[in-house]
Formats: sequence, C-alpha cells, structure tokens
Amino acid sequence: RCPLCALPTPHGAICGRCLAHPPHYDATQSAFAYDFPLDRLVQSLKYSHRLALAGFLGHQIAVLAKEVEADLIIPMPLHPKRLRERGFNQALELARPVADTLKKPIDTDCCLRIRHTAAQANLPWRERAKNIRGAFHCTKDLSGTGVLLVDDVMTTGASLNECARTLKLHGADEVTLLVLARALP
Repeated sequence: RCPLCALPTPHGAICGRCLAHPPHYDATQSAFAYDFPLDRLVQSLKYSHRLALAGFLGHQIAVLAKEVEADLIIPMPLHPKRLRERGFNQALELARPVADTLKKPIDTDCCLRIRHTAAQANLPWRERAKNIRGAFHCTKDLSGTGVLLVDDVMTTGASLNECARTLKLHGADEVTLLVLARALP
C-alpha cells in the first residue's frame, strides 16, 4: 500500500497521486478494505446505532496504532448538527480502544467542525475536496505534537486531508491517519 494514502501500489511505493499532490497528512494506517462484510458492520454502527460494534472495530485498529508514534489522539470531528442527528461520533467510539491501547489522551475539543457540509458520501468524488474546504477549526497550539487522526472510512481522503491541513496550520508536526477501512477505487 502507498504509505501516505493506503491505496494498493506495487511494492508499497508512494502512489502517483500522492507524488503529484502530496497530502497534508504524513501516513495512513488502514485495517481493512471497505468491502463486504466490513461495509455492513460500519453502516450498522453509524446508521443503526449498533454501538457494541465500536469496541470490537476499535480494537482492530488499535493493533495498527501500536506502530505509530503520537502524543495525542483526535477523532474526526462531526458538526454539532450531524452529532445531534446521529447521537454519537463513530470516530470517537473507535478511538477509545486506541487510546486505551496506547495510553494516550483523546482530545475532542482541539479540532472542531465549524461548517455544516453536505454528507461526503452523497457527493461525487471530484466534489468532495471543495465541499469540505474550511470546515474545520483548531482551538489549540499543537506545536511539536504528533497527532493520530482516527476515522471509520477513508474514501477519497478529502475530509481527513482538510482536517490534517488545519491541524498542521496549528503546529502539528506529524499527522497520521488511522482508519478502520480504506475504500478502493
């Protein structure tokens, strides 16, 4: 896999897309491809409120986290409106076992989603980066900090890249993405 975006590449080399347009994050660790049956489990967690799955799925990515140097764990933030609709942040629920494994703090106040956007899943891939631009705000100085940014699924990476950009603008030295699943083209 490409060490930056986790898409399959020959010999694990950096892919052409990441060479041509380097992302703001420094690496991506993904436990699974977003495919059956994992896609059904993720959808059950997010849309059917099957929170019991979060512990199991979070432990699957916690195994990957042991290899990552980080000072702080940040779950991908949801806009307050979406959080009210869903009732929980699935990224936070996945991050809890990671924090327990690494003995590192989770910070849910550092990075906020300040702009309510259309759901990325409902947009064509090309429109996702434009949709998410300027959607995040960082409330703390992260100078010298290694951040582990946790999310459930990485599709195009537009949301994660924009969040990483915001974290880097506020001083984060390194941002590593830790995702449960990577969608393949």
